[in-house]
Amino acid sequence: MVFERYVEVGRVALVSCGPYKGKVCAIIDVIDQNRALVEGPSTKQGEEGVPRQAIRFKLLQLLPYKIKIAHTTRSKALKSAWDKESISTKWTTSIVCQKLDARKRRQLLTDFDRFKLMKTKQRRQRLIRLCMGPKPKDKANK
Repeated sequence: MVFERYVEVGRVALVSCGPYKGKVCAIIDVIDQNRALVEGPSTKQGEEGVPRQAIRFKLLQLLPYKIKIAHTTRSKALKSAWDKESISTKWTTSIVCQKLDARKRRQLLTDFDRFKLMKTKQRRQRLIRLCMGPKPKDKANK
């Protein structure tokens, strides 16, 4: 297995901790071996992006996307490169984003919603058992 996601200028990353947790940003500059200068335009309509700031690498998850930008690019050029590569649509269709959205939806469930979900799963399992029929008994063990 070859390592493919390198820390480099233009690499898109997910912030995994802090006030911008769950937001996507691009690495603009590598400050030292522990920190990078990042900025992220908003990925969803009406949502605030990640402002330009230094973030530790331990707080970033590198994504497989990369945009072509110069070292210490300005915000306007970053936004145009972001739109040109259509990073926002790639991110919203990725499995990682879908799992994060599902986790958020599950956290917002009320007690009654969890109860309804449990009953729906029980009904589904009962239908599956009826369609599949009883399990054949293993005669070799007798």
